[in-house]
Amino acid sequence: MAGVAVAAGARYVESLLNGRPAPVAPVEYTQPAPAVQLRRASVKKPIVEDEEDFGDVPRPLQRLGKKFNVPSSKLIQIVRHMISEMKKGLVDDNQALKMIPTHVIRRPNGNEVGSYLALDLGGSNFRVCEVILEGNGITRMRQKKYSVREELKTGDADPLFDFFAECVAAFIAETENEYTKGSQRKLGFTFSFPVHQISINRGYLLHWTKGFHVNGVEGKDVVKMLQEAFHRKNVTVDVTALVNDTTGTLISHAYQSPNTYIGVILGTGSNAAYVEQITNITKLKNPESFPSTEMLINIEWGAFDNEGVVLPITEYDVAIDRVSLNPRQQIFEKLISGMYLGEIVRLALLDLVETGEIFSGKVSEVLKTRYSFETAYMSRIERDHTLDLSDTKAVLEDLVQIPRTSHQDRKIVRGICELVGRRAARLAAAGIAAIATKINRLDGCTVAVDGSLFELYPHFANRMRDALREILGLSAENILLEQARDGSGQGAALIAALAEI
Repeated sequence: MAGVAVAAGARYVESLLNGRPAPVAPVEYTQPAPAVQLRRASVKKPIVEDEEDFGDVPRPLQRLGKKFNVPSSKLIQIVRHMISEMKKGLVDDNQALKMIPTHVIRRPNGNEVGSYLALDLGGSNFRVCEVILEGNGITRMRQKKYSVREELKTGDADPLFDFFAECVAAFIAETENEYTKGSQRKLGFTFSFPVHQISINRGYLLHWTKGFHVNGVEGKDVVKMLQEAFHRKNVTVDVTALVNDTTGTLISHAYQSPNTYIGVILGTGSNAAYVEQITNITKLKNPESFPSTEMLINIEWGAFDNEGVVLPITEYDVAIDRVSLNPRQQIFEKLISGMYLGEIVRLALLDLVETGEIFSGKVSEVLKTRYSFETAYMSRIERDHTLDLSDTKAVLEDLVQIPRTSHQDRKIVRGICELVGRRAARLAAAGIAAIATKINRLDGCTVAVDGSLFELYPHFANRMRDALREILGLSAENILLEQARDGSGQGAALIAALAEI
């Protein structure tokens, strides 16, 4: 029976790769299949499983459940479409998925040594790090975090890059010792935005995301702009590597886990990178010039299905997109990343207030304010297992300033948070399944996942694993989702070290 299951799994994977419809029941068993039954029994039942079985679910959640539910059949469609889009992006730059060659052609072996600096601009915060590689997979790190002021996110280029240079100068002054004082320091720059990278330390910003819209940067080499800022501020630092945070996460985790082939960010924003065979990157110029058979690809998967072919987009997603800084762009990211989940919930709540189904039809000024319902509130509400949902009450009445909430109100709000969070996790899992299938790693692959959603949002990781089992069946057990903490800082330093080899 085990051999039959493996054969069925192989045929299933082949159907995904070739774009043929996967059969609902690939094998006819003469007796019940215990493994499959056990797997299904272990998956938590969603709020709304189908249109016929609502049970005691409140009517507003029944309606919203139809909007946010992502059944297995839809997940499989998404996997097929993402694989197709990935292949297109490896051939041509003018595709929805940019599939950016990172020019990172080596993965660490754990023996790299030295002291390197890293800058990490990933969204809300900016970090300066010193990473000391001691060999044998051992690292030590010192870091300092800075907040990127709102006016810097939407102002001109020079003030932003001068701020980076000033922070690095201050950090060096605090941490330098007799061995590093006065030396030319090597630095890896983690720049977590879409770039057209033409070498390990040259890359042109394609467009801003994550709430940034700085003038005079799009179409420019961000490494050159940072290096010029260092010169203006008399900082003796040489930028030797430009790194996307997802690439850095993959490389950092590979320093300890060599079977890491995929890196994913699930935080304020979302993206993925993976290890591709250079022969498959047909848009790459002079591929024979690279002394390696593999290269890391930055997918920029936030732009997946901007056309709306397969993604389950609701009217709330459309409303968020229309008033965003980048309308009709980064649609996948707007469905799964921490920056947007709370806003999706807020719009759904306003919808129910308008119909009089929650809060006695009354709304607070806070709830009417865009992005006032933070994704952190969702996390707190989903953790609330008290009988009267007292923590949910505290969020709604104290933070969102709803005058009074009933238990039914709180139950509905908690259900909406679950629907939105569950959809995000399942869509992220579909993306991972597509990558693992594309690179034929269903027999074994570690996925390094960094970001607050995966680490801190309740049930997010397990919902992803449940979805992987629905999509990949038994092969999902070979896909290991592992928390990769602080990969972007350490990864940038490692890539700076690898660039010297």
